[in-house]
Amino acid sequence: MNLAIFDLDNTLLAGDSDYLWGQFLVEQGLVDGSSYEEANHRFYDQYKAGTLDIYEFCAFSMGPLTQYEPAQLYAWRAQFVREKIEPIVAAGTPALLERHRAQGDRLLIMTATNRFITEPIAELLNIGDLIATDPEMKDGRYTGRVAGIPNFQDGKVQRLELWRAEQTEKFAHTYFYSDSRNDIPLLLKADTAVAVDADEVLLAEATKRGWPVITLRGPQPD
Repeated sequence: MNLAIFDLDNTLLAGDSDYLWGQFLVEQGLVDGSSYEEANHRFYDQYKAGTLDIYEFCAFSMGPLTQYEPAQLYAWRAQFVREKIEPIVAAGTPALLERHRAQGDRLLIMTATNRFITEPIAELLNIGDLIATDPEMKDGRYTGRVAGIPNFQDGKVQRLELWRAEQTEKFAHTYFYSDSRNDIPLLLKADTAVAVDADEVLLAEATKRGWPVITLRGPQPD
């Protein structure tokens, strides 16, 4: 069996779920609008530049989870997925996923975005395996802290190794699809690395190494 790994934001999605969740919170009046939106934009710029402090960002992004009961959070999250995520599933995503399923591959999403946001998105895409940054819970409430290793940059390599050690299958070949310079450490570990709607740094790396470069946005070839 082969393993097909997919980054989520700006790869399978034509947008960033973490950033959009922040915008959704502002629109719903659940956080202070101007200050939260400014910080959300600043962290997103840092992510794109490869300079993000993942712990600082997680403290920011998970902070609102501490303020409400989980049942209410899950109701807002369902609304968020309907309104913000379903419309931005990239045009080529369903066909790409189906091609790997038809090959008998196991599908896995690996994302830096936290599991609270991404778990229902994985369900939407019918992908049963998800490795994400895990928000800590204690006594049935979110604490605002990260549980374990953040699934970001080299952390993705570590988390994947831990996950693979727990699996009964041994994977003959590994694919990894991503848009971001932040995923180069894991792309270098894949048997087949694919740059998807790549940022400038990843595009240059893919060109240098001869990796396939594809788009999942816009009209797709038959």
